[in-house]
Amino acid sequence: MTGTASTREVAGRTLVELGRDHPDLVVLGGDLNKSTFTNLFGAAYPDRFFDFGPAEQNIVSVAAGMAASGKVPVVSTFAVFSTARPYDQLRVGVSQSNLNVKVVATHAGITTGEDGMSAHAIEDVALMCALPNMRVIVPADAVETAQVMRVVVERQGPFYVRLSRPATPVIHDNGFTFTFGKAERVREGDDATVVACGIMVNTALEAAEALAREGVECRVLNMATVKPLDEDALLSAALDTGAVVTAEEHYVNGGLGSLVSQVLSTRAPVPVESVALRGYAESGTADELLKKYHLSAGDVEDAVRKAVSRKDG
Repeated sequence: MTGTASTREVAGRTLVELGRDHPDLVVLGGDLNKSTFTNLFGAAYPDRFFDFGPAEQNIVSVAAGMAASGKVPVVSTFAVFSTARPYDQLRVGVSQSNLNVKVVATHAGITTGEDGMSAHAIEDVALMCALPNMRVIVPADAVETAQVMRVVVERQGPFYVRLSRPATPVIHDNGFTFTFGKAERVREGDDATVVACGIMVNTALEAAEALAREGVECRVLNMATVKPLDEDALLSAALDTGAVVTAEEHYVNGGLGSLVSQVLSTRAPVPVESVALRGYAESGTADELLKKYHLSAGDVEDAVRKAVSRKDG
């Protein structure tokens, strides 16, 4: 595939396909089913689709009960509504019980855009990573998303999948294979490593190509599985390149950058720079917000230059 594609739409269509092979698969929505594309599952399997309206605590509690009864429940709504609002239910009902609940959240990050600050999920990865037993995946594009959905439904245990609102660049071809828990090396380089997830993987690749014209070669790791982190790939990159930059469409505290720094500070101390949000954003188009809040390819380039300059300092 080339061009752009919607991860949320691909996730919804993949659920329909999975429903044919998994009769215990059920989907629970929260009044946003058209936007999350779970309405497609509802049309195909109306007796296995449940719309609760804007009652996210109830959605998660019922999903936990369904999982305890042998079903495979997928909870799907916007990221802001699927994490912070039902956090106690996720903590007690899902994480502590280690139940087979899948939370597939769309409209994550600031690329929700014009919906404004209240709809921008910038803390969700930190919240979900803080829950024991919860696995967290942030796919880089639509191709990866389709495979992630299959892994999540077919693997036992709680998962959080973070998806975007707009169509985003496709970086993988149809020969790609997603491996849970393993980073993907999408570009080689010896001078620095950019560790990215979600839409920032494409941004990291753009930055790496620009830096190559300056003679700086960057390795780029797609860390789609944020939890559990692929520490072996991270340590290898740090030792091989000597400088690391993290890039994420998330608040700087508690997300990918924090997790990477925690590993490297104890096992392979190298200069680390983080490209991430420093606070809440405002309303605007996705492109405008990414530029204003320093999540552009140019910002990744600047972070790489700074990290490389610190290697000998």
